[in-house]
Amino acid sequence: MVGLLLCIGGSSLSGCAYYGFTGASIPSHLETIAIPIAEDNTSSPVSNLSNQLTDRLTEQFVGRTSLSLNNNEPDADAVLTARIMRYTNEPTGVSGDERATQNEVRVEVDVRYYDQVTDSTMVEQTFSGTANYDPTQAGLSGERQAAQLAVERVADDIFTSATSDW
Repeated sequence: MVGLLLCIGGSSLSGCAYYGFTGASIPSHLETIAIPIAEDNTSSPVSNLSNQLTDRLTEQFVGRTSLSLNNNEPDADAVLTARIMRYTNEPTGVSGDERATQNEVRVEVDVRYYDQVTDSTMVEQTFSGTANYDPTQAGLSGERQAAQLAVERVADDIFTSATSDW
């Protein structure tokens, strides 16, 4: 009985945005999204950053909203493009013998989230994500893990920014 009342009450509400229990909201006129593979304009030693970013963005936008993926960019209601502009791996902690004890991986991504229905840009900004690792313990595998975590953090920030302003 309670479920039926919730369904009836929920269906009688109307508004200009879809809102889910994830906290993500999108304009109600958007039904599809195209997310082309992110460009990687860096010389990062970590391969597949662009695929990792694209996969995470797709998981977020398709899995946590009412949007469905449309691989044909001109036919999609919205298009989300991402370009990895900068990748750094720098020491943030140094021991007494001048060896790095902590490194920070930073990934910076330019993003444009465009509403093709209303011909308007919803988000256009640069996002960055960071993650630390111990180069003395983890080496290149630590850098890869930190880079993956930094990319996940960037994607999460992009998703939050794109779905919280409605």
